[in-house]
Amino acid sequence: MAVKIGLLSDTHGWLDEKLLEFFEGCGEVWHCGDWGDVKVSDALVKHFQVRGVYGNIDGMPLKYMYPEIETFELEKIKVVMTHIGGYPGHYERGILPVLESEHPKLFVCGHSHIAKVMYDKKLDLLHINPGAAGRYGFHKVRTAVRFLLDNGDIKNLELIELNKS
Repeated sequence: MAVKIGLLSDTHGWLDEKLLEFFEGCGEVWHCGDWGDVKVSDALVKHFQVRGVYGNIDGMPLKYMYPEIETFELEKIKVVMTHIGGYPGHYERGILPVLESEHPKLFVCGHSHIAKVMYDKKLDLLHINPGAAGRYGFHKVRTAVRFLLDNGDIKNLELIELNKS
């Protein structure tokens, strides 16, 4: 059975109600780190099944709640999630061995504050960075994505852009 996924990152302690609306109907919401405050996790968990990783600004208890790298399979899609990961051709050196050994079909990360979707021919994976959903950082708009995992397929990717203020 297909699962709709909400994906966000870099909330930096702030969660917009419009994102909760955007993620309505999602079976899971994934957060790629830099939560900024455990209250963001608490708010998401009230509404969704949540998976996540901690980011470079996250301290305790977020580092106890979430791993640095999360690897799992859902709907016949192997997923690797981390905060600082880079992108095809420019992966962070710590994540590249993980991608090469795990062979995911989907790699998601945050950190850059730049929404990016790229296919990596060499590693045969789809890379998604949802950009930054929080108010803090150099980004001009806040972004998040949602998509469908369906029996080995990744489809119906949608991006939301929100004013930074």
